Amino acid sequence: MKKKILASITGLEKIIIELDDANSPKTCAGLLQLLPFSVNAHIWGEEIYTDESPITQSEENAKDLVNLNDVAYWPSGKALCLFFGPTPIGKKGEIKPYSPVNVIGKITNPDKTILSRMNEGTKITFNKI
Repeated sequence: MKKKILASITGLEKIIIELDDANSPKTCAGLLQLLPFSVNAHIWGEEIYTDESPITQSEENAKDLVNLNDVAYWPSGKALCLFFGPTPIGKKGEIKPYSPVNVIGKITNPDKTILSRMNEGTKITFNKI
């Protein structure tokens, strides 16, 4: 199943995410059932991650490394993560989450310049399109 959702960051453009349940079907299904919801967002390297979300899924085919523009659920922090590039703990050329994540989709827009315009703690709302 592929389905698009929106991540709306207060004061900035909307991020379109294409969910793909190939790796983490339970996580994707749980996310869709809980939409819409809002949480505060934070930046870690070139990653946006959220405060604790209402999702409660455990690790599901969790990955130690992710690809550019992956969207994932971080079970340890109950957070959604949007990966625009390297994180502080990754080696050169890799994108490494703080701990394993359930990959649930891809960012289809915008590019990582959104990170330079986003403030720490800004509200982000996830919703169906």
